Amino acid sequence: MSRPDGRARFDRVVMSVADPLWEALETELVGYGEIVPQAGLLGDEAGHCVLWFDKGVPTRAHHTGTGRTGSEALADIAETGPYRVRLVELSDPEQLRTGDLAPATPAEQVLGDAELASRTRAVADPPDSPDPGDELDAVEAFLADEDKIEAIQKRAAMEARQRADEWGLDVSASSNEAHQSEPGPGDRDQHAGME
Repeated sequence: MSRPDGRARFDRVVMSVADPLWEALETELVGYGEIVPQAGLLGDEAGHCVLWFDKGVPTRAHHTGTGRTGSEALADIAETGPYRVRLVELSDPEQLRTGDLAPATPAEQVLGDAELASRTRAVADPPDSPDPGDELDAVEAFLADEDKIEAIQKRAAMEARQRADEWGLDVSASSNEAHQSEPGPGDRDQHAGME
């Protein structure tokens, strides 16, 4: 089966497929990887595994020799290295081929790497982010609750009085002095008459 052309992002011989799998995950690769096992490097034409990635997450595996797919295709390459691995990035995401491969299967089945498996699952199925509309509804509901707002205002006033007491301030006296210093309407009339 022919594969679409793309840009090679990783192309080397490795003892473990851990490095290319981490590379695909961290670069959010949209494309595929060609994994040639040790036997293929020694001239055996038994085929190799093609692993497809969507934003770094493995989605499909196919073995070109056996024709098997999914975890069975990975089993065909689950041996000791070295491997020749080539990661190819596709410029057109429409060329991506997907399947029903569980995201963490390569990390678990080929590597037994619990950390990589966990990270891959987290990327494949991120926690739900809150809907901004839900947050707005909650704010509106809070503002509409007059009892809660009044309780907050009373608590704030009480805390202000407590702080004033701690600092030795007489809030009631200062407020009374402020009221007394302001001239009332009668005072203004008397001043006007004296002039």
